[in-house]
Amino acid sequence: MRGLEKRQNALFSYVSLEDRVPRDHPLRKLRVLVNGILASMNTLLEERYSHTGRPSIPPEQLLRALLLQILFTVRSERQLMEQLDYNLLYRWFIGLGVDDPVWDRTVFSINRDRLLGTDLAREFFNRVLYLAEWQGFVSDEHFSVDGTLIEAWASHKSFVRKDGDGPEPPPGRNPEIDFKGEKRGNATHQSSTDPESRLYKKGEFTEAKLRFMAHALSENRNGLVVDVETTQANGRAEWDAAEAMVSRSVKAGATVGADKGYDTQDFVGRMKRLGVKAHVARKTTGSAVDGRTARGKGYAMSLRRRKMIEEAFGWIKTVGGLRKTRHIGLAKLAGQALFTFAAYNLTRLLNLMKPDDRGLARG
Repeated sequence: MRGLEKRQNALFSYVSLEDRVPRDHPLRKLRVLVNGILASMNTLLEERYSHTGRPSIPPEQLLRALLLQILFTVRSERQLMEQLDYNLLYRWFIGLGVDDPVWDRTVFSINRDRLLGTDLAREFFNRVLYLAEWQGFVSDEHFSVDGTLIEAWASHKSFVRKDGDGPEPPPGRNPEIDFKGEKRGNATHQSSTDPESRLYKKGEFTEAKLRFMAHALSENRNGLVVDVETTQANGRAEWDAAEAMVSRSVKAGATVGADKGYDTQDFVGRMKRLGVKAHVARKTTGSAVDGRTARGKGYAMSLRRRKMIEEAFGWIKTVGGLRKTRHIGLAKLAGQALFTFAAYNLTRLLNLMKPDDRGLARG
């Protein structure tokens, strides 16, 4: 018998978000991990807020929302707020009830800027790493380092002379501008949209764009990222950032693998002064890596395992949406990069941990 479509909506609806989410959904395990990390950060979060005035968005809910934005590749805060209005899974993960109102996009962005600073984002990143170390997933002897380009939230048209000289831009929205024959460089020009970005290209025949650089240090056991650094784009940024991360996170006697871009006397010498062995892929001629190091079994293993760091960069640019930053300025991008790499480590932890670890299977 054919059923009839009922047009009248029910006057009352009793919806349990807990029952709507499947028992084996990956977000259940992730929510347990995130709630534990946020609970350990309660004192730090308390210091960020005044004890008087109007209540703000709860920081725990805001950070869970930012994590969802990364995991589900939501491209903007406007779209995130829109999906929060109807997506029961998002509401359950963040901690909103079915009838709770969704935050205004502008209010959310203002509160986000308070929490997405480099110090708090690094603290969240470190707490995720502590959890991985507690489970025994992190190596303390063998590491890999690499960097990648992050496109700035600025266009070529915003790249103008610092002294204000030159022709006035044509009127109107998004006018046509001809740069042909004009020599433009970071010494004489800067972006009016994001002055901290730099015009940069990595290869001889690649396109020059306004960019920043994100650098990561990963351990070679499971490919977990153990340190992150964000810098302006220039030819020495990778070596400087690698030295900063290694001195901060690697003990003397360890090994650090890298690609041929790090095969210089300068970089190898820096690692030697830190007491670290540089297992860098050798150039065809003029390599800074001596033959004795290159013949070792540990060197060959480092070159194989260092490729895992490319998985992290691929994830943050595709899933994490960090191919192009959504923020203006180096400080905000640094916080975004740390939080995105922390999200990557959390997804790796879900794959590495056993189903019954700390009762995760019970949700």
